[in-house]
Amino acid sequence: MINPAIAMKLMAAKNAFTNNHPKFVAFLSAVFGSGIPEDTIIEITVTKPGQAPITSNIKVKQEDLELMETFKEMAGAR
Repeated sequence: MINPAIAMKLMAAKNAFTNNHPKFVAFLSAVFGSGIPEDTIIEITVTKPGQAPITSNIKVKQEDLELMETFKEMAGAR
């Protein structure tokens, strides 16, 4: 069972993130809202100030989808 104080803290942090980065949150909703099929490539690039960008990617496997489903079930079981 989740501690109510921690849950409130997480919700406040989520709300602050959404307010600070509304375009990114909308992007995530558009991409992940319709589901991610197996063999989808997810790529991320991080560019730190004054440094060259670093990029990595993953090809989504069935095991990854099963793990995400488990996380969803855990989040819903309160």
